[in-house]
Amino acid sequence: MAVIAESWADEEKLRGGGIVATVMSNLGLERFLNGKGLDLARTKVGDRYVVEHMRNHDFNIGGEQSGHIVLSDFGTTGDGLVAALQVLAHVKRLGRPVSEVCRRFEPVPQLLKNVRFSGGKPLEDKVVKQAIADAEAELAGRGRLVIRPSGTEPLIRVMAEGDDRGQVERVVDGLVDVIANLRSAAA
Repeated sequence: MAVIAESWADEEKLRGGGIVATVMSNLGLERFLNGKGLDLARTKVGDRYVVEHMRNHDFNIGGEQSGHIVLSDFGTTGDGLVAALQVLAHVKRLGRPVSEVCRRFEPVPQLLKNVRFSGGKPLEDKVVKQAIADAEAELAGRGRLVIRPSGTEPLIRVMAEGDDRGQVERVVDGLVDVIANLRSAAA
C-alpha cells in the first residue's frame, strides 16, 4: 500500500489525501505516509469497513495488513493481481530494483496475543479498563495499543506496537495477564 500510495500521490492520482487501513496496520506505515504529507485513515478490522470508509470519504486505496489491497479505480474488492501490477509498473517507471523500490518504511515492533474468555464482557471490567489506560499512558508518543474482541471467536485480541520491543512485550504481557486473571477470578 505504501508503494502504490506514494506512486499515485506523485502522479496526482491519489484521492482522499492518503489511504485507508485497519487499526491493525503498522505504525511504521502511518509514519511513512505522514512524512509524505499523506494521511492514514484507520477503520475496524475487515474489508467491509475499509471499503465503506473509502466510499464515504473518496479514498481510492485501502487495505489490511494481511496484504489485501483494494484499489477502487479498478474494482470494489481486493485484487492481488491488480495491486501487483501497480507495484511492478512503479518499479519499471523508476528503473530500480524491486528490493529498493518496495522497502518504503521500517515496521515498528508489533505484538499480538489473544486471551480466550467465556461469557461476560471483560473489556468493561474496571480493573481491565485501568490496566488499558495505564498501558496507553506508557506507550503515549512512542507506540499504540489496540484491544478488541474478536469478531469470530471468544477472544480478546491485545496488540501493541512501538519503538521499544521490550516495552511492547511488557505492555502486551501485562494486559494479557490482567484479562486472564479476571477470567480465572470469575471461574
